[in-house]
Amino acid sequence: MKGRTLPRGARCRRRVGPGRWRVRARLERFIEPAVLLVLRDSPGHGYELLEQLQTLMPSERIDMGNLYRILRSLEREGLVASTWHEDAPGPAKRIYVITQSGSRVLAQWVGAFKKTEHQIAVFTERYEKGRG
Repeated sequence: MKGRTLPRGARCRRRVGPGRWRVRARLERFIEPAVLLVLRDSPGHGYELLEQLQTLMPSERIDMGNLYRILRSLEREGLVASTWHEDAPGPAKRIYVITQSGSRVLAQWVGAFKKTEHQIAVFTERYEKGRG
């Protein structure tokens, strides 16, 4: 890693002062399952999806360009599909929907989250027992 800098916020732990640390529990690539969940609830175009994602992930800053890159990637992989809608007022909008494959992957994400949630509960319980 010599000479390579990590993107801001990429580390889970960083020194903020002498003997002081900031720890951030991060869930890598959480935006992907979040996009799939939002689309499962309702198809939408980019700005609608961004709005919904911000309610689901209020502490995260979501970049519109990154959202479109993720949507294109998910579409290439067959997890979402899109169509152009020109009948609404204003410029045409690309509307995204989740596919059956996307729904299956979303279910797998939920299973992985439940496993992680259990691991965190075991960890937290052990920590709490050791405090007394």
